[in-house]
Amino acid sequence: MFAGPIIFGFILGFILGSRIRDDMFPPSSYLVVILALIIVAWNLGPFPYYTDLPIATGFVAAAAGIMAGRILLGR
Repeated sequence: MFAGPIIFGFILGFILGSRIRDDMFPPSSYLVVILALIIVAWNLGPFPYYTDLPIATGFVAAAAGIMAGRILLGR
């Protein structure tokens, strides 16, 4: 597994997640985001020549970073 896309995806997602306001991202939307994340990451597939997992790990890390940034530093 390559750490570069995962680290940079999480950092970018964390920065974006920290900027989301309360009224734009209610708690009920987490379920929808997680389901959409799974579908999109599976359809994107891994970056060419990455054969570790059948999903886009950078995309998953970015989505996890958005949620973590929203929970920890959300306005």
